Amino acid sequence: MMKFFNNPENKVAVRQLVGWLWVALKGNRRQAIVNAMLGLLGVAVSLCSVWAMQRAIDIAAGAQQGSLHWAVALMAVLILCDFAINISKVWIKNILGVKAQNRMQQQMLDRLLRSEWQAKEKRHSGDVINRLEMDVSTVVVFLTETLPNTLSVLALFVGAFVYLARMDMVLALLTVGILPVFILLSRLYVGRMRMYSRNVRNSDSKVQSILTETVQNRMLVKTLECDDLMVGRLDATHTELRSHVRRRTIFSVISRFILNFGFSFGYLLAFLWSALRLYDGTITFGAMTAFLQLVFRIQSPARDLTKLAPAFVSVFTAAERLMELEEAPQEVQGAPCVMQAPCGIRLEDVCYAYEDDKQNNVIDHLSFEFKPGSCTAILGETGVGKTTLLRLVLALVRPDSGRVLIFNGAVCEDVSPLVRCNLVYVPQGNTLLSGTIRDNLLLGNPHATEDMMREALQKACAEFVFDLSDGLDTKTSESGGGLSEGQAQRIAIARALLRNRSIMLFDEATSALDPDTEHRLLQNVLSDNSKTVIFITHRPAVVDYCSQVLRL
Repeated sequence: MMKFFNNPENKVAVRQLVGWLWVALKGNRRQAIVNAMLGLLGVAVSLCSVWAMQRAIDIAAGAQQGSLHWAVALMAVLILCDFAINISKVWIKNILGVKAQNRMQQQMLDRLLRSEWQAKEKRHSGDVINRLEMDVSTVVVFLTETLPNTLSVLALFVGAFVYLARMDMVLALLTVGILPVFILLSRLYVGRMRMYSRNVRNSDSKVQSILTETVQNRMLVKTLECDDLMVGRLDATHTELRSHVRRRTIFSVISRFILNFGFSFGYLLAFLWSALRLYDGTITFGAMTAFLQLVFRIQSPARDLTKLAPAFVSVFTAAERLMELEEAPQEVQGAPCVMQAPCGIRLEDVCYAYEDDKQNNVIDHLSFEFKPGSCTAILGETGVGKTTLLRLVLALVRPDSGRVLIFNGAVCEDVSPLVRCNLVYVPQGNTLLSGTIRDNLLLGNPHATEDMMREALQKACAEFVFDLSDGLDTKTSESGGGLSEGQAQRIAIARALLRNRSIMLFDEATSALDPDTEHRLLQNVLSDNSKTVIFITHRPAVVDYCSQVLRL
């Protein structure tokens, strides 16, 4: 099977894809088993229905003894059983299927959040969202529905073939004789379709990326008056997508035409053969009806089996795209290392350069100590590495050489994700999420009481929240929409204060505040000498409150 589905043009070997899907199946076994059992039960009901119909027709024609009423009643019972099985399948698909998709999305998102932070993301957020939605759905449907249904399709195929062979071996062989030809042709089909499907999915991701970015930055688009430019970009990407879809569709239509022609020809042969036998009087009308029903029940699963090829193509494409999301190495996992306050940060001959420019260090042989309980202002021109320095302290990136240490009177550790619990970070710009002000504050401390939130807001000079009609339950849209930049900054600082960590990092966090509010806020934040505070700033008022300055 590996050789059959493999294609040199694809990035990931089929063996790797099958291994990844096998691991993904482990979390969805219950739904897959239930679907398989229902499918097999449906096969049994289907074959019994053929027998019941043949018996009822022969009784009506006088070719067999028995009660016609009871024969029809048996058919009715089997029809009701078929209805019940189909309803159960729909219920399982809509309830357990959604649950399975949610679970896989959560697992993928959890892995993304726990992976090492990339200074320059390789993939657009729209592309990532497209993979988490569309590709996860494709994988889950394949594992929980397509694979279990394949078992019932095979069972129906074998059962109908055996049933027909017992009645007429020649007709049974005629019915399945065309299958080997299509199996050989599908080798070409699979390789080409994997390439076409990959191109379509990548173009679809590009479309979502443009839509996401344009909607997120629609104010910028409007003020630059580049509406037509962005719509034009979308149109160009749509054209590319349609082109790939057209190629895939043409190839698929030709393949389906050849396939359906073969099955139709086979059905006509079966009809002619059974009609000739009925004409010769060697079978009854009920037997002819059974013949045609069984031929249909052989060809129907055979058609479904040929659909496995495009199903494998789709799931291999989706699995490959999800595997690419997992390529980023994971951060160190383990119990958080909480250190007693006050803590400090020490840099020892630290060098760091970004991957795309390893020849030029952003941080070059820097040694400095942020003493426990101190307040430091980091100054420097744009691009000299101020934000990069904070990323090193936060263990988002690792130094190429040298060490970044966190210490107190008794302990000294290299910074890592495990000691990140001792820090709190307020980045520049509006960093509020959609929801309520309360929701945003609880990100800092999920267990914070209303009194604690009130105290943090007062300390951050965000008392304006209490004057809003809905107070803490005031809703904000994406990126804090509905609040001014200065209001959003103060709520973000209140969120950081609720986190209550011994080292506080502020990246231009007061840039949108007026001087009076900034003075009050700095006095409130710096009143606790157990905190080590680090400011990236261009504001003279902030520098005046600091005990030391680091110029880059």
